[in-house]
Amino acid sequence: MENKNFYNEILTDHNLHPIHKHQLENPDLVLEGVNPTCGDDIWLQMKITDGIITDGSFVGDGCAISQASADIMLELVIGKPVEEAKRLAEMFFKMIKGGATDEEIDILEEAGALQDIAHMPARVKCAVLGWHTMEEILKQKEESNQ
Repeated sequence: MENKNFYNEILTDHNLHPIHKHQLENPDLVLEGVNPTCGDDIWLQMKITDGIITDGSFVGDGCAISQASADIMLELVIGKPVEEAKRLAEMFFKMIKGGATDEEIDILEEAGALQDIAHMPARVKCAVLGWHTMEEILKQKEESNQ
């Protein structure tokens, strides 16, 4: 198993050099996610074509954990079917609650770097902000298609 320094490097890299923190041109879906506890505020933007998340980004401000988690989440779900993104979100929430298996943490790839957040209750809302916002945006998309 990798050490905590490796996990900290992942979070630091995604916070300082986010791949997906930019304005997305012509997004299909846009939703604001806010964590009033510490002031995290992101706007998640996604493009979905034929049930596949084809692109995504976020803009906004917040603590290192919220920003890194949103960037990691987008890296993981872009290119995947919406149903797979929902399944990954469920695994992530399970991990944050301390209940994920090693296999599930492996499936979450770099998002597994956030597993220790389960031991820091004050930071859980920061880590899940992007994930909850994605869950809500996908729910709204599904409801608009009915």
